[in-house]
Formats: sequence, C-alpha cells, structure tokens
Amino acid sequence: MDYDFAGPHSGPMETFETLVRTEFAPKNTYLNTASTGLLPARTVQALRTAVEAAAAGRPTDMFADVEAARAAFARLTHVSARRVAAGASVAVYTGLIAASLPEGAEVLAAEGDFSSVVNPFHVRRDLKVRSVPLEQIADAVRPGTALVAVSAAQSADGRVADLSAVRAAAREHGARTYVDASQAAGWLDLDAGAHDYVCAVAFKWLFCPRGVAFLVVPEDLGGLTPLFAGWVAGEHPWDSCYGPVEELAHSARRFDESPALFSYAGARRSLELLEELGVSAVRAHDLALADRFRAGLASLGREPLPAPGSPIVSVPGLGGRQGELSQAGIEVSNRAGNLRAAFHLYNTEDDVDRLLDALAG
Repeated sequence: MDYDFAGPHSGPMETFETLVRTEFAPKNTYLNTASTGLLPARTVQALRTAVEAAAAGRPTDMFADVEAARAAFARLTHVSARRVAAGASVAVYTGLIAASLPEGAEVLAAEGDFSSVVNPFHVRRDLKVRSVPLEQIADAVRPGTALVAVSAAQSADGRVADLSAVRAAAREHGARTYVDASQAAGWLDLDAGAHDYVCAVAFKWLFCPRGVAFLVVPEDLGGLTPLFAGWVAGEHPWDSCYGPVEELAHSARRFDESPALFSYAGARRSLELLEELGVSAVRAHDLALADRFRAGLASLGREPLPAPGSPIVSVPGLGGRQGELSQAGIEVSNRAGNLRAAFHLYNTEDDVDRLLDALAG
C-alpha cells in the first residue's frame, strides 16, 4: 500500500541523511528505540578498539572518554560540565535524591511513571508520595510540596510533560523539580539548567552503550549527600584511592558512580555524532515519521493514545501482535497491551509504511 504523506525532509537535509546512513545500517525494521537505541558504526569501532587494547595489555585512556562524554551531554542539555555527574542508572540517582529529602516531605509524581523515577521515593516509608495524572501535575503542586518528579516523556505511551508549567508551579510553591529525560534526551531540545535535577540513561535516544547515565544538579550541588562516593568522587581521584576521601570533587563529579569504562568509550562517540547531526534536525526527522504513522493508523481505522509532539506512538489493542511482527523483521514493544512504536534518526518512511502494511495485513 502506498501511504502518500509528506516526507520528513528533503534538500537541506541531504547531509543529515548521508551521515545517518554512514553510521547506521539496521538489518530489520527497528522501531524500538524507546527500549534500546541502535549503536552507530563509530561507537562500535570505539568499543572494539578499547576491548582489543585492553586484551593486548595496552588499555586506552577511557577516563578521558568519561570526561568527553560528560562534556558532550552538558553541551547537549545547555549546562556546564561541572553540573553533570556520570553514572549508570536512573534508579541510583533517584535514590540519591530521595535520601536527601527530610522526613515527611511530599513528593509529587505522575501516575504510571517509570518505576526508576518513582520507586525510590516509595521505598522511603517516611515520605509522602502523591501521584496525579500527568496532565494535572503542574496544577497539583501545592504549599508543602518538596519535590516534583516526572519524566519528560512517558515510557508507556510517549506523552510529553509540560515542563515549563511544572517548573513555574514548583517555583511558585518553593518545590524542587526532578526530570527523567531518558525518553527525551536525544530528540527533545532540553534545557536541563531550568530544573534542579535532570537524569537520563543514554542507551535509548542517545544511542550509547548500556551502562551510561547522567545526572544534572544545581550549581550549589542541590543539597545532596554523596552517599556512594568512592575514589572517583575525589577532587584528585588518583590521590583518593586509600582511606576516606579527604577532598570530594567541588563539582557534580562527587556524585559519579565508578564508571563502566568500555561503555563510556563508546558513549563519547555516540554523543559526538548527535552533536554533529543537531538535536533540532533529529527531532524534525523523528516527529515527521511519527506523524506519518499516526496518519496511516487513521486510514486503518486505528487511533493511537494521545501524545502530540512525541516520536513514541502507542496503539491500544495491538500489543499482542508484537511477536508476529518481530518474526516478520519489525521490532516494536508490547506495553500493557499497547503496541509501542518509536521513531528515531535511523528510521525511514519505508519503515513506517512496512509497519502499516503489516498491521493492515
């Protein structure tokens, strides 16, 4: 079937297309970035080089890769590198923030948000966690709310939070904001400096290897205690290997986890590629494909869950077809009975149409 919809770009985007096709060559129709992003060729090569060098007894300086990745993430989210901690897990950093809250503090969250964003607050039984529908979260901030914790884009269905409204409401009532950008960083031009804390894993829309996550904290370090600080959290790490760390890093690096070095060797190259492409170009590409899919669904009499401005599209009642689609070479997710398709820079109009044809058949 020919789905005659407007294409995502032409002409000026030729360089974008050329670079993407040089770096990515999926062997199937991969529409599952909301679960795991594909690795660029340069990242695969960096991983191979690092592993082979380590096997040969001549390891590369992968700590330099950590610092380069930290700096790239800082530029992509419009903050200084001193505000960025490098780790591996959103849940760990959520736990760090949860531990900083006083007894009885109220945390406001979105109903059904990803567990890594909310569960550490529930584990602390002395906190008051209040959940409301995503669309009501800004209006639900009230006097006494200590923290608003929300994903920039919902994992289950792609809905995008009104972060400006959340930030304004939090400021009005003296609350801090914590944003999980795991489903947004890479396609959404995020101003991390507008929030108190921003966290993101990098193996989805940032197409990095697993084992990489970042936390953005305020310039004053946000009142967080570096509970898991090891030698890498020292101002002078190589002088902090034995005994208590005498001087913690004066920056967010005091919240670093001991890094998965091979992952960061690859992450450096992935983030380098995203900077070359530009988040705005990636966003335009991704959203055009998602809109094409939504239009095609309408022609099939199907209506996705509302998620305007998102490259994640969830279709009720079709999640059970995930298995047969995978066997046909089309990778999507099944989330609570919904078919979740996620469109990213390496996808094409042909990918969209292939999925639509499969659903029609």
